[in-house]
Amino acid sequence: MMMLRQLATRFLSLRTISSSPVSPSVIVPSMTDIAIFASGCFWGTEHIFLKHFPPKPEPGKGIISTAVGYTGGKTEVTNPTYKQVCSGSTDHAEAVRIEFDPSVVSYADLVEFFYRTHDPTTVNRQGGDVGTQYRSAIFTTTPEQATTAQRVTEEVQAKHFTPKGTKIVTEIIDAGPWWNAEDYHQLYLFKNPGGYQCPTHRLHW
Repeated sequence: MMMLRQLATRFLSLRTISSSPVSPSVIVPSMTDIAIFASGCFWGTEHIFLKHFPPKPEPGKGIISTAVGYTGGKTEVTNPTYKQVCSGSTDHAEAVRIEFDPSVVSYADLVEFFYRTHDPTTVNRQGGDVGTQYRSAIFTTTPEQATTAQRVTEEVQAKHFTPKGTKIVTEIIDAGPWWNAEDYHQLYLFKNPGGYQCPTHRLHW
């Protein structure tokens, strides 16, 4: 429990939660990069990434900081609230924005892990969570990320889903405006270990 609290404290200190939009190419130190994934309830998406790529003990396993928030929605809707997103009226996805060190973990590795930790074959759904906000999506910030995401998707499809007769429906699209979610959502499952977690957020292989 103490380790979880320390991890939560560290990440809260690394990130400023803002109601202003964050550009996908927001300035970060040159040795870091940004990855944005949507795979259902963002509590569980953030939680499983941090469990397997913790920043401590230094140098950690590549993830430097995270934020959960909303992206991929209607351009005329700015600074959406959780209530608005859950209504489905804004078309935003619940997502996690990951700042990572590519010298420690590659973008390709993060994409592959993204696929390992949810069901990418269901449209607008993860487990019992249904709606456009729960869709599976990769929001790429560079052409290189788009190429890598497509390549890894094809590899994962061939190895893990084609043999089962299922198909990945994950969107791979350019990242647009990012809006941080309300403060109580940030690191929610580290601050509330008994909180709700979608059952699909686990290692599937």
